[in-house]
Amino acid sequence: MIFRARHFRFEFPRPILVMGIVNVTPDSFSDGGKFFDSKAALDHSEALVAQGADILDVGGESTRPGAKPVAEEEELRRVIPVIKELAGRIKVPVSIDTMKPAVAARAIDAGAAIVNDVAANRNDPTMWKVVAENGAGYICMHMQGTPETMQVQPLYSDVVSEIKAFFLERLEQLREHGVAAEQVALDPGIGFGKTVAHNLQLIGQLREFTTVQRPLVLGVSRKSFLGKVGGGPDGDRLPAALACATVAVEAGVGIIRTHDVAQTLQAVRMTEAIIAEKNKECPGTGKRY
Repeated sequence: MIFRARHFRFEFPRPILVMGIVNVTPDSFSDGGKFFDSKAALDHSEALVAQGADILDVGGESTRPGAKPVAEEEELRRVIPVIKELAGRIKVPVSIDTMKPAVAARAIDAGAAIVNDVAANRNDPTMWKVVAENGAGYICMHMQGTPETMQVQPLYSDVVSEIKAFFLERLEQLREHGVAAEQVALDPGIGFGKTVAHNLQLIGQLREFTTVQRPLVLGVSRKSFLGKVGGGPDGDRLPAALACATVAVEAGVGIIRTHDVAQTLQAVRMTEAIIAEKNKECPGTGKRY
């Protein structure tokens, strides 16, 4: 299985890719304002790459529950200088985390290779045309509603089957608009229009989505449901997020999106090593240890 993003190409199965989060915003839920300055964002980005990030995800609009939309020009002002500079400094792909087709197009011109689209539930095909025309990678995320409304009584009859059906329908829509399956990764959208129970069901049944035959993206980093299950404020949610990461490895997830690159990388590599050892065969017998 191939994931292609402009001149980048990843072949799965392979060790999990870790996507480092770079929020160039004043109001993101856990690190808003820390990297709002372009220099701070660049320094943070380079630090994440040094820690082992395989992809950087740059966003200029908060998508926390209840977040108000940001004007297009303001979002461009935040992200384009950072992406331009990163494209000349780092060798890993840069992703633009945006819901706006015009921002995606400008970001790709500036050097981004992936569009991380939390609004893949839209009906307007403009974003998909931007992705198709540029050969960009596309992360198709499920969200019920919008960031402003998504946590107002989210309802599902069967959250896993409904999101799987959404993915299959979106892959067909993307194909019709010129986006090849190889350009697409799928994100069930943990915390985006889901209750705590929905989030836990999705994480527990991630393997259900692997039958769609596209790389899965999991983003749980510092999200509020972690605190509701395990306790702790924003900064103390890392152990709970790492528990989700180890489950993701066993389920066959391809990409983990996180604020905490170094710690996540340690957790997933250890889990991968344990699974690989468990699956070894005894020499000459064909049987597993």
